[in-house]
Amino acid sequence: MEEGSDYRRWDELIPDALGLIFSNLPLQEILTVIPRVCKSWSKAVTGPYCWQEIDIEEWSNRCQPDHLDQMLEMLITRSCGSLRKLCVSGLHTKMIFNFIAENAGSLQTLRLPRSEMSDSIVEQIASRLSMITFLDVSYCGKIGARALEAIGKNCKLLVGLCRNLHPLDTAGKPLEDDEAYAIASTMPKLKHLEMAYHLISTTSVLKILSSCPELGFLDLRGCWDVKLDDKFLKDKFPKLKVLGPLVIDYYERNDWDDSSDSSDAFEYLAWEFVAGEMGEFDEDEDDESYWDDEGRLEELELRFYEGNNEDAGLYGWPPSP
Repeated sequence: MEEGSDYRRWDELIPDALGLIFSNLPLQEILTVIPRVCKSWSKAVTGPYCWQEIDIEEWSNRCQPDHLDQMLEMLITRSCGSLRKLCVSGLHTKMIFNFIAENAGSLQTLRLPRSEMSDSIVEQIASRLSMITFLDVSYCGKIGARALEAIGKNCKLLVGLCRNLHPLDTAGKPLEDDEAYAIASTMPKLKHLEMAYHLISTTSVLKILSSCPELGFLDLRGCWDVKLDDKFLKDKFPKLKVLGPLVIDYYERNDWDDSSDSSDAFEYLAWEFVAGEMGEFDEDEDDESYWDDEGRLEELELRFYEGNNEDAGLYGWPPSP
């Protein structure tokens, strides 16, 4: 910094401050652009400062499972045990669930919608998720009351639970109150509960209401067999807001519409450029070598566009123009 200057150089900011700033950038820029600027910026993004909160849910909806596992392992490892929030969709392997649990010492918010975990997996890892306060296991079709009971018994700080189902997965099936009773018996501190499109009865919902006195929001959209009297709710639970069961002019996105035209800059990022070994910033590296790297990224994109359009869908990239 120049003598007498009133301004600090960006590369002299402490890593914590840099991490807070960089966390507002798109994931692609954090992983590929920032590390190339200078040593202090590279250190900030390869350390825990940017990865206390990891949200790759949107990207994970469109990537290959093995790519997802590699990305998640890399980012969680960078958090160095300081991970507080994790949002990711569509996990499939027992190994990655165990890896998350092993690094969940500080984890408070965990969103794992559409993941292929089973009751037995949840029972095995629940004891290591004891710090969780908010959990999203919506659209996880392989878990049931056993998993929710294990979560409730081990996650004593839990105040928020999302356990929504998709209407196509429950259409034509009989009532099942097991999950509702598991929630009522093990999660007394809940303040926020989402159970959209569950095949539950009025009796089980009343059991939840009587067992969770702090509940302030209850999502019952599509729970057609639940009949709650508005006056009764207002008198007995004046602070409770209930959404549903009737759904009016509501379009439930949740990325179930495969024809979505939403785009993300990270879709264009070639996987091998992200998950490969990324060297640290080198002061002696000249401009020509830097642009060579940019050229390699362009070549990767060009190689994709010259390929078969059928492969495009595998990586969530748009078809070749």
